Amino acid sequence: MTAKIFYSDTYLQTLDAKVTAVDGAWVEFDQTLFYPEGGGQPGDTGSVQPAAQASDVQYRVLDTRKGEAPTSICHLIDTADHSLQVGDMISMTLDWDRRYRHMRMHTCLHLLGSLIPAPVTGGSVGAEKSRLDFDIGDLQLDKDALTAGLNELIQGAKAISLETIDDAALDANPGLVRTMSVQPPRGSGSIRMVRIETVDYQPCGGTHIRNTAEIGPVRVSKIENKGKRNRRIHLIFDAVAG
Repeated sequence: MTAKIFYSDTYLQTLDAKVTAVDGAWVEFDQTLFYPEGGGQPGDTGSVQPAAQASDVQYRVLDTRKGEAPTSICHLIDTADHSLQVGDMISMTLDWDRRYRHMRMHTCLHLLGSLIPAPVTGGSVGAEKSRLDFDIGDLQLDKDALTAGLNELIQGAKAISLETIDDAALDANPGLVRTMSVQPPRGSGSIRMVRIETVDYQPCGGTHIRNTAEIGPVRVSKIENKGKRNRRIHLIFDAVAG
């Protein structure tokens, strides 16, 4: 079992952990800061440094994925010829700039979804650009209007909080699930919910910021026709956002 510290403290950037499993270049720890790929959000990257070796011994973490067991998280080290063994203590460091951009983008996609009254058919979070696909039917979308609406919500500095509900509560409110292609995992006894003050409330397993103001200026760069009813909306940070 890997403790998901990226949920209990999304902003934590360094952490000590113990190696619990090794399979070539894939390594598991008893706890981790690294978010595993899922829900359209890429797996985190960073580095790990063995505690018992010289300070210049460091391995890159190239990717993070969910393991075969539901509670395990696997980290891809940049070489299978590493020295990590079960029981070793390490210090891990997150590629914070990349993760923070993912957090800002992921939250912004929730804002985008709140502006479009249509089911979400797919999506992808990126550090530079992201997208959401919608089954819009006859709904007409305007790129400039969406950009203005997003930046108004961002500048409104809406607080973001995390909650949990049980399966029965979600079953009683099926409209909370906006995504057609992905359903929230059930059976664990609780479902993680993300609330954006007065704007949005939905199940989500991704990492998020604390306030919409952290996102900074964004722009809808393109709206693509992906079929008779499907539209793909591309989102980027505006140049002044960095």
